[in-house]
This record gives sequence, structure tokens and C-alpha cells, in this order.
Amino acid sequence: MKRVLLTAAATILVLVLGAGVFVASGLYDIGADRPHTRWMFAVLDTLRERSIAGRARNIQVPPLKSTERLAEGAEHYSAMCTECHLAPGMPDTALRQGLMPKPPDLSQSKIDPAEAFWVIKHGIKATAMPAWGKTHDDEEIWNLVAFVEQLPMMSPEQYRAATRAAGSDHGSMPEKDDGRAQEHDHGHAHADAPRDH
Repeated sequence: MKRVLLTAAATILVLVLGAGVFVASGLYDIGADRPHTRWMFAVLDTLRERSIAGRARNIQVPPLKSTERLAEGAEHYSAMCTECHLAPGMPDTALRQGLMPKPPDLSQSKIDPAEAFWVIKHGIKATAMPAWGKTHDDEEIWNLVAFVEQLPMMSPEQYRAATRAAGSDHGSMPEKDDGRAQEHDHGHAHADAPRDH
């Protein structure tokens, strides 16, 4: 038994030292324009998923279907999130294309409300996801969660109507005129897409 414990301890020590040498060497390409290696992606993906799931486990989800919640959530989503997380019918943005890892397209992704609340409130290290809990209270975050939960079921027209009703239309697709997309609310026009996190 003593030999087994010593072998295990020595193995762990070698692995830790090896990891330290690898990190200190600077060999790993940290550039956002190169994808992670398969093993690094697996490690980071597992770390993120397990960390979020564990911390969101005991969060009590309030009722999310009220019109007031959805209206305020639409306003916040349009103003804060579309640049990274898109909206129904919206093409990829220049910012999102340059991020690694690329943020999920929430117009196409089903969310767990408790996990979404935790992520929005606390953010995720080493990504572009900020901790919105620094500037928004829990009620505002739940309103955003309520809207994001409905987002994958919305058409571009329904999204545009929801954000306009809320007094914000930053993340919607531009209106079409004579078959051509007009310039966005923000006044930006990219060569690869009309654009609208």
C-alpha cells in the first residue's frame, strides 16, 4: 500500500511539474484567431459546464412568463447581448467572429434558466462574458433570462416587434427596402453582412 501511495504521489508531482513547465514555456498559442487543441477544449468545456451546473443547482427560478418581465428582458437583450449572442434572423457580427470561444447563438439555443441566471450574473472567466451582476440587480437579470428562454421560438418579425414594444431595437435585422438591407440602428455597415451578445 505504501508503494502504491508513493507511486501515485510521484506521478501527480511529475504531472504538476510538467504542466508548470508547459505553461511557463509559452508554447501554447493563446491567440483568439486559433482554435483550442482538442484536449484543451475538452478540459475547458468540462470545467465550464461542471462549474456552472454546480453553482446553479440550488437557484430557485421564479415565474418567468409575465408580460412585464419579457418586455424589460427584450429591452436589456437588445441593448446588451445581440453583438455576441445574436437575434432571430441576424447574421454573424464582426465582434462575435473574432471571439474564442465563440459565444452561443441564443436565438438557436435552449437554456436552463437557473444556469443562465448564474452566467449572466457572474460572467465567465477568460471569455467575453461579463458579470452583469455588477451593474444589474437580480430582478433585471431574471427579466433577461425570461426573454432569452423565449428567444429560440421567435421569428425575426416577432423579435423585432418585442424589442420595438420595449423601446429598443438594437438587435433586430434591418428592414428591407427594394430587396436590400438598410444600415443598422448603430450606423455600422460591414462588407460581409448588414449586421446588427
